[in-house]
Amino acid sequence: MAKQQSFSSLVVILIVLFISSLANAAQYNVLNYGARPDGRIDSTKAFLAAWAQACGSIKPATVYVPAGRFLLRNVVFQGPCNNNAILFRVVGTLVAPSNYQVIGNAGHWLLFWLVNGVTVDGGVLDAQGPALWACKAFGRNCPSGATSLAFSNSNNIAIEGLVSLNSQMFHIVINGCHNVKLHGVTVSASGHSPNTDGIHVQLSSGVTILDSRIRTGDDCISIGAGTTNLWIERVACGPGHGISIGSLGSDLQEPGVQDVTVRSVRFTGTQNGLRIKTWGKPSNGFVRNIRFQNAIMINVQNPIVIDQNYCPYNQNCPGQASGVKISDVTYQDIHGTSATEVAVKFDCSNKYPCTGIRMEDVKLTYKNQPADASCNNADGKASGVVQPSSCLS
Repeated sequence: MAKQQSFSSLVVILIVLFISSLANAAQYNVLNYGARPDGRIDSTKAFLAAWAQACGSIKPATVYVPAGRFLLRNVVFQGPCNNNAILFRVVGTLVAPSNYQVIGNAGHWLLFWLVNGVTVDGGVLDAQGPALWACKAFGRNCPSGATSLAFSNSNNIAIEGLVSLNSQMFHIVINGCHNVKLHGVTVSASGHSPNTDGIHVQLSSGVTILDSRIRTGDDCISIGAGTTNLWIERVACGPGHGISIGSLGSDLQEPGVQDVTVRSVRFTGTQNGLRIKTWGKPSNGFVRNIRFQNAIMINVQNPIVIDQNYCPYNQNCPGQASGVKISDVTYQDIHGTSATEVAVKFDCSNKYPCTGIRMEDVKLTYKNQPADASCNNADGKASGVVQPSSCLS
């Protein structure tokens, strides 16, 4: 445990030192390029001009966004850059157009692509998503929505103290990246907002998420295919759908998920707690070496769940078995209350049963009584005090 705490402290210290060194770098204030802090005049060109200067600098550089509200359309901050130390320091608020059609089909609102050594420090992202959520609720011809902030094919990234409000779709996406640190992130959206995952990680390695608070309408953190060496610690989730590995196995050829640690997390009133979800159809994917440790559940509908029979709308998967192989999953020191009678549900593939599931010191209650457990095609062992009683074979 001391080693894990030292690792977390080191991550924070490195981020602070990195930000401190960048604070003395060449500074490009977006106001000097025509940005207007009134929330009404489009500042997109000004932000791109400041970025071009910072990216083109051979020395460490800072893009500075002062107090105020800055209206931005969809923006791509593209690399590679001439330096590997750019601080995007935001004091004010970046606001999306009130008309969701403007960026709703762009895929991303703010995208950093092919960059190395970029830190986003502070600031508020206000994507003004409720109008689009309402559109989707009534089944109109609506755009899918834009992810508020995404890093794609980038390395050595830090996101520190960011607040993301009311995303149209996902709040933060890490895609195809290596060595990413997210610390002190706050995500806030309605518990009824559709597809507003707080943080989504896919095809990435060496990602760390620390000391963050996520309130949203979908997964607080979703872990997609190709994620390796992911560390999540001291995260509070709720409302939302919990921390989910998946859904996986939608494609026959798909990279797996491995070496994931989730520890010291709290779930309050969420749909799920710790979930692994795969499509019920053929795939060569896998999930292995997963550690869920020290989690508190408060009135969670499904505190612990593995669902390998995911088949929305019964399309393209009825009667098939998931090909995703799940192995070596540990649940250790999990306590709290379930909002449903079945607090532990392992519904694994009948073709590739879950193996190596370990439960240690788990205590979950339902209405002040021991909760129930349900197992299908799940093999493993229990140790210590386990409540509900283990149904592992």
